[in-house]
Amino acid sequence: MSRTSDVIVVGAGHNGLTCAAYLAEAGLEVVVLEARSFIGGNTATEELTLPGWRHDSCSSAHVVIQSNPLISRDELGLLERYGLEYIVSDPAVVFPNAGEDSLVFHPDLERTRERVARYSPSDATALVEMVSEWEEGLRTVHAYVQSGLPASDDEWARRYEELRRRSAREVIEEKFTHPVVRRAITWLAFATIQSPIRPGTGVLPASIVTGRIRFGWTTPRGGSEALPRALERHLVDHGGEVVLDASVAQYLREGDRCVGVRTVDGREFFARRAVVAGSHLRRLADQMDEPSADLLRAKETWRPGLSVFAVHFALREHPTYRVDGEWRPAVAAGLGSPEGLHTQVAAAERGEVDLTSPWLLMVDSTVVDPSRAPGAAYKFLTIAPERVDGHEWTASDAEHYADQLVEFARPHVRGLEEENILARVVESPTSLAAHSPANLGGSCHGGEFHDEGQILPGWLSPRAGVAGLYLTGSTSHPGGSVSGRPGRNAARAVLEDLGPGGREVMARP
Repeated sequence: MSRTSDVIVVGAGHNGLTCAAYLAEAGLEVVVLEARSFIGGNTATEELTLPGWRHDSCSSAHVVIQSNPLISRDELGLLERYGLEYIVSDPAVVFPNAGEDSLVFHPDLERTRERVARYSPSDATALVEMVSEWEEGLRTVHAYVQSGLPASDDEWARRYEELRRRSAREVIEEKFTHPVVRRAITWLAFATIQSPIRPGTGVLPASIVTGRIRFGWTTPRGGSEALPRALERHLVDHGGEVVLDASVAQYLREGDRCVGVRTVDGREFFARRAVVAGSHLRRLADQMDEPSADLLRAKETWRPGLSVFAVHFALREHPTYRVDGEWRPAVAAGLGSPEGLHTQVAAAERGEVDLTSPWLLMVDSTVVDPSRAPGAAYKFLTIAPERVDGHEWTASDAEHYADQLVEFARPHVRGLEEENILARVVESPTSLAAHSPANLGGSCHGGEFHDEGQILPGWLSPRAGVAGLYLTGSTSHPGGSVSGRPGRNAARAVLEDLGPGGREVMARP
């Protein structure tokens, strides 16, 4: 069997579908090939614990994508015409303190400033200054950087680059003094799972904190899969198609050009104009005869970075946190000290587990979207070494680690008593890698590239060094998280090379 279309996109995660939808909007005939029997990649929603309990298997918050013109300008009509709906949660995040009220961040700068001022008036002022500086000019530079476009050579660009080269830890310790405030800012800055100790993460405190204050814990109604579903509806409405159970084995070349793919079951799909690979860049070079120097370098320099560990719970009732003297539910909560996170990161890099005071995300999207489950579909997320004590994670290892996380959280949370837990499913780095081909090494954020003394969260160019072949997905710039940027960046590159240019279907940046 073979078929031909203008463009083939490999992978129906949110980036692959974003790329496909923009290309279809431009009038191209697009076919998307998905290895699994359902779409979404790491924005999938699945019944992981009990029937009727729909969990976001990986990503839950869609905050970063709110700044993408795909959403902020609704460039493809996903919000207006294709059923995508976002809920801005308030609180944005709560930070429990054992025996005391939680520090609360709201989707409102003044209300958050008032909360922080209870701990430190000077830190409250520093918070406002950091957010204001981001909004005044750094945010625009960041948008160009995320889009892979050159920013203007002005004072804001220079300040952005100076900030970017620093570590998140340096920036936080310079700006904030109170331990409770430092804990909250550090926790937020780690949301994209990049070591806060590493130079190159200095923009994360401002960018992530500002995003939470602008958009809360942005929750897609119906689950994380609502985004890929809306993109699929757009694609089909514009003459495109998603083919499931179509795992790609090989990228096909004619001369120096990529012209199509062959699936593991022998089907061939040919592209008249372009092939967009959402395949993991650690593997893509091995799927092609005579791969380019760029693809070989990407393969050689990729590392998993910090792997993740998740626990999904089906609970009878919502967990609660102490806020203003009362126990209340919240969509998102965070635990762990800066020192505990730094120790946890160092241990993970050594292949060990450290639970002194680990970074722990606790998510309950059913607080604002009760349609997902008859109780609370709850999740823990933290980091863990790819291999523990020199071996792959066993089910016993994972269950033991999950038990320790529950014991760590219990003093801060009501609702983790055994009688409230109906079921749980534990996902270690080993099982996450088996769950999805995108999670190589247990990294749900695409890992990182160690290249010429730099650590990059995503491969910088959407062009693969092979004519007709383009790159998208979580291993492409700017890396993981639900941003839609790798998909939009790839679509722009295709359209620019074909002639019309991305500006006809998308703004800059």
